[in-house]
Amino acid sequence: MCSPARVLSLMLIGLPALLALGCTAPNPALRQSQLQSRRLWEERRLLAAQSAQSAQSAAALAAERERLAQEQARLQADLDTERQRIANLQQERSELHDRMATLISQARNQKNPLSAETTRRFEELSNRFPEFEFDPHTGVSKFHTDILFPSGSADLKPLPVLREFAAILNEGEAQRLNILVVGHTDDQRIARPATAQKHPTNWHLSTNRANSVIVELSRAGIKESRMGAAGYSMYQPVAPNKDDQSRGKNRRVEIYVLAPDAVVAGWDPNTRN
Repeated sequence: MCSPARVLSLMLIGLPALLALGCTAPNPALRQSQLQSRRLWEERRLLAAQSAQSAQSAAALAAERERLAQEQARLQADLDTERQRIANLQQERSELHDRMATLISQARNQKNPLSAETTRRFEELSNRFPEFEFDPHTGVSKFHTDILFPSGSADLKPLPVLREFAAILNEGEAQRLNILVVGHTDDQRIARPATAQKHPTNWHLSTNRANSVIVELSRAGIKESRMGAAGYSMYQPVAPNKDDQSRGKNRRVEIYVLAPDAVVAGWDPNTRN
C-alpha cells in the first residue's frame, strides 16, 4: 500500500499515472456493476437464442398446420366421393329391389305357362317327392329348405328331385321356358360362428341357397341363360314365425317357371343370343 505522502504526490501527477503504477483503491460497487452487466449480457444472449428457436418452431408449426389442412381437405373430398358412391349404390339397390319385387309379384300372379303334359309330369313329381310342392294353377314349385339343405347351410343334399325337375324342363315345349329361383329364411338370426363365416346374415343365406339350386339345375343341363336367382331373407314369410313348424314353412326355395317373354331379374329376353 502506498504511503500518504506518496499518494499525495501521485495525486499531483494524476490518476492515469496512479493506475499505471498499479496502485488502485478497492471498489466493490464497481465490481458488482461489472458482474451485473455480465449477467444482463448473458441473459440477453440467451433470450435472443430462445427467440430465434421460437421463431423456427413457429414456422415449423405453421407449415405443419398447412399440411394438416391440406390433408383434411383431401380426406373430406375422399369422404364426399365415398358418400356419393354409397348413395348411388343404395339407389341402384333400391331400383333393383323394386324391379325384383315387381317381377316376383308378376310371377306369383301369372297364369300357368306350362303345357298340360308338363303340368301332369310336375304333379307326378310332387306326388313322389313330399318335399316338392307344385301349384298347377300358377306353375310355381316350392322346396322346403330343411329337405334340400342342412341347417344353416347352402350345400345341397344329394336328392334326385332337382335333377328330375330339370329333366322335365329340358324336354319338349318346356325348353322355351325360363326359371326364377328365390330363397327364403325364417326370422332366426345367424348365431353359430361357423355359419356366420359363410352366411353373415339371412340375406346371404337366402341368396346363397338360391344360387346353389341354380348351380345344381345348371349341372342337370338347364342353360344358365334361362335362369335368375334372388333372395328375400326373412321378409316374405308364408306363415307367422311363432313356432318351429311355422318357421319350417318359411324356410323354402321357390322356383317360378316363366313364359318365354317374361323378364328374369331385369334380363330382357329379346337380347338373348
